[in-house]
Amino acid sequence: MLDHWCIESLLETDLYKFNMDNLYFTQYSDYTAKWAYKCRNRKDGSIVQFTKEDVAEINRQIDHLCTLTFSREELNLLFSKATWLTPSFMHFLSMFRLDRDEIRVTYDESTPSHMTIEAGGDSDPLMRNTYFEIYVLAIVNEVYFYNHNKNHAELEAEAIRRIDQKIDMLARGEYCIGPFSEFGLRRRFSRKVQDYLVRAFTKAQKSGVLGNSIFLGTSNVYLALKYDVKPIGTIAHEAVEAIGQGNPMYNPAYSNRLMMDAWQKQYKGCNGIYLTDCVRTDLFLMDLTRNDVRVWDGFRHDSGDPYEWGEKMIAAIHQLGGDPMQKTLLFSDSLDFERATDLYVRFKDRAKVGFGIGTFLSNDCGLEPLNQVMKLIECNGRPVAKISDTEGKLMCRDAEYVEWLKRTLDWRLTHG
Repeated sequence: MLDHWCIESLLETDLYKFNMDNLYFTQYSDYTAKWAYKCRNRKDGSIVQFTKEDVAEINRQIDHLCTLTFSREELNLLFSKATWLTPSFMHFLSMFRLDRDEIRVTYDESTPSHMTIEAGGDSDPLMRNTYFEIYVLAIVNEVYFYNHNKNHAELEAEAIRRIDQKIDMLARGEYCIGPFSEFGLRRRFSRKVQDYLVRAFTKAQKSGVLGNSIFLGTSNVYLALKYDVKPIGTIAHEAVEAIGQGNPMYNPAYSNRLMMDAWQKQYKGCNGIYLTDCVRTDLFLMDLTRNDVRVWDGFRHDSGDPYEWGEKMIAAIHQLGGDPMQKTLLFSDSLDFERATDLYVRFKDRAKVGFGIGTFLSNDCGLEPLNQVMKLIECNGRPVAKISDTEGKLMCRDAEYVEWLKRTLDWRLTHG
């Protein structure tokens, strides 16, 4: 049993949860959703397994999570930084509490990982249960590493030592990555490690030791407010899935058009880094217009070959009359400093380049981190799926739906 709570404030989630939920609250308040957890790691050929003790502690942590509410001070701080969020949404959050009945964590030896986590259902609103994802991933990760390592304190100290080492690497110019942010909440080793990480990089940035590498902030809203740095984030795949596939009236091959129109209706040019790969970047490029190139601040890469993606985005922006040097290409897929440096060198003179770096910063202690996700699997009682630029990231329980969705997307790619 841990001697602390993994989540102590509802602000301890990624900024894009608030961005997307304001959209759901305003335009899709009747949408319902169901979520499922998956750990992709394999150890000695087998999937990582959780114990009864893990499940008991995860449930205890979630019990506490579901007692939390937003204080007036927390909301005032949030809305002072995320000025695009609406007053009516602030009122909603002032009354917000997670529903413990909407999440189920069970020990089940019949499953490969021995643990099942599901949230939501046919009558449970997306605008509430969307928040479970990040909190649960942070809880599961911290509980697992605590319970499965007797030398937990030594590993935590090693993670902190490596953070200092990474700062030194940038300070010495061993790597140069330009503007970057910390995206590691969902897979962090512990609250303590991520807190140290953001504090240390903030101090390093303010003291000017990082050179041409620039620490912009963190996706963790709580830590961004605590250390007075910029909270970072816009959109995740879930919103594109829900809006593009949740209503049978709409063809999912046009998910990006539906999503971009809804986002601009909500935020009117603010908060605009678009995630391109939910139903494949090539389909996104078919929907991209001159107006989109003007109003969006940039675009985010999260699957597939990042070099190929960058070249496609630069070509598309040029073709539609835009200047890539005025648009951000944000890379966020499995980055370390070496890969970020290579990408920065490749694109820095042709576009604005930024990086969101997660596990490499928040969970580097010498052990393999959990490659875990909690994904939207149903919206309005219908299956949904992400068909990204990397096939292995697919997660859907309805194989027939996946095949239909792929055919639908392929038809448009072929016929326009």
